[in-house]
Amino acid sequence: MTNPLNSLRIALAALASLSVLAAAAASRAAAMQDAPAVPRLVSFGGSCVNCALAGRRLVGSKFIGANFAGATLAGADLRGASLIGSNFTGADLSRADIRGATLIGDTFASANFSNAKLAGVRAHGATLVAANMVDASAPDADVSLSNLARVDARKARFDGAMLVHVDLKGGHFARASFRRARLVASDLADADFTDADLRDVAWAGAEFSRTTLAGADLRGATDLTQHQLDEACGDGRTRLPAGLHVPACAGNPRR
Repeated sequence: MTNPLNSLRIALAALASLSVLAAAAASRAAAMQDAPAVPRLVSFGGSCVNCALAGRRLVGSKFIGANFAGATLAGADLRGASLIGSNFTGADLSRADIRGATLIGDTFASANFSNAKLAGVRAHGATLVAANMVDASAPDADVSLSNLARVDARKARFDGAMLVHVDLKGGHFARASFRRARLVASDLADADFTDADLRDVAWAGAEFSRTTLAGADLRGATDLTQHQLDEACGDGRTRLPAGLHVPACAGNPRR
């Protein structure tokens, strides 16, 4: 069976061939700082490190292999944008409107998405390690195959979201909403889901291995059911509402 992560790596490697366009794209990206509105921008491998783009209109923009590390995009309009294989490490996207955007293989480590609008975002193979997603709204988003380890997503909304093969280890999801979301074959080890809304969450599907809840804190989670937990696995550190239990993960017997 084809490994989806290998396919993603191959696709991202192909983006490296676009480096011949970097010089022209870099000047185009730098010019963004002076433009009040930048609709339909296309950036191939351009660099705009620490750019000041707060509040700019970037609807439908395309960033391919671009470097916007540390850029300020607070309140920017990125609806329908395509961000492919680009670097937004430490970027400020707070209050940004990113609805319907496509984020494939991008790096958003330590980026700020607080209060951002992410409805319908398709983010496959993206890295959001230690990102700030407090109060972010991401209903019906698809973040499959992405890394959200240590993300701070307290009070965020993931209603109807797809989280298939997602790394959520050590994440903070207290009081977040996951109504009707699919947490399939994902790693929730040591994540904090206290008082999270888990109504109608699907923990696993027949075609995937079990979701890991080792060390996770789900105390006070709304409508967490034994049926959901039967499809997952945990360990002796997993904290659950009274009366519920979770099967032990292979190699992690309950103590």
